Amino acid sequence: MAEERAKRAGWTDFRGAAETLAAALPPLLVEAERVANTVAQGVHGRRRIGTGETFWEYRHHRPEDPQSAIDWRQSAKTDHLYVRENEWEAAESVWLWRDASPSMDYSSSFAPCSKKDRATVLAIALCSLLVRGGERIAELGEPHPPSTGKAAVRRLTMSLSAPSAAMPSLPPLEPLPRFAQVVWLSDFLSPPEDAHDVIHFYAARGIKGHLMQILDPAEEDLPFTGRVRFEGVEEKLNVTVGRAEQWREDYQGRLAAHREALEQIARRYGWTFAAHRTDRPPQLALLALFTGLAGVPGVQFAAT
Repeated sequence: MAEERAKRAGWTDFRGAAETLAAALPPLLVEAERVANTVAQGVHGRRRIGTGETFWEYRHHRPEDPQSAIDWRQSAKTDHLYVRENEWEAAESVWLWRDASPSMDYSSSFAPCSKKDRATVLAIALCSLLVRGGERIAELGEPHPPSTGKAAVRRLTMSLSAPSAAMPSLPPLEPLPRFAQVVWLSDFLSPPEDAHDVIHFYAARGIKGHLMQILDPAEEDLPFTGRVRFEGVEEKLNVTVGRAEQWREDYQGRLAAHREALEQIARRYGWTFAAHRTDRPPQLALLALFTGLAGVPGVQFAAT
C-alpha cells in the first residue's frame, strides 16, 4: 500500500508540473493547433468518428504488417493481400519516446533537475496540449493504441513516471499507422549513426518526426577547472585530467559537430531538431515541439 501511494505521488508531481507548463502557453496557440488539424483532415481525407474502431478502408499489405492483420476474405477476391484498417489507424497520431537510459539521470549542480525529469515533464505537457485539440497520443513500446482525452494523458503520465529498470536510449522500430508523427526526447549522446538508423526506418514509411535534445548545462559548457575526474555513466570509463579548462574549447567544438550531424540527419529526412538545456525555462522547448507538430509556418527550431 505504501509503495502504491509513493508511485501515485510520483506521477501526480510530474502531471502537476506538466499541466502548469502547458497552461503557460497562449490560448491562441491551442486554437492554431485546432485549425492545423482541420486543414490536415482535408488534406488526408480522414475522419474522426467515435472511439476509432469504425472500419475505414482496405489497403495493400505492407512488409511491416503482421500476418494477423491480413483480411483473408478480401484478399481471396484478388491477387493481392489486403489489410482491414480501422479509423484510428488512418487518423493522425503522435507517438512519444522519452529516453530513460542511465545517462538521462544525470543532473549537475548547475541545473534544477535531471535530464530525464525535464524530458518527462515536456512529454506530458505536450500530450496535455495535443489532446485539447483532439489528437491521439501513444507511447512507443507500449501495447495501447493511440487515444485522446484525460485518460490518455493519465495513462502516459503513470507510465513515464513509474520507477523502472534502465531502458535503451533508442526507440523501438514499430509499424506505426499512416500520418503518424514521432516525438523523440533524448540527450542524443550516442553516435549520430544510431539515430540515423531509427529515423531512416520511420521516414521510409512516411512517418514525420521531431527530435528534442536535452542536455545538462555542465554537458554544454564544461565549466570545470583544475584537476577533474570524469566517470562514465553507461560505460565503465574513468578519465582524470589535470586542467579541465584547457579541454573546454575542443570539447565544445566536438559537441557542436555532434549536434550538427544530428541536425543534418533530421533535415535530410524532413524531420525537425531542437536543443534544450535543463537550466533554461521549459516553456520555449515545449513551444518548439508544439508548433512543429502543428505545422505553424515561420517557426524556426533552435536551441533554447
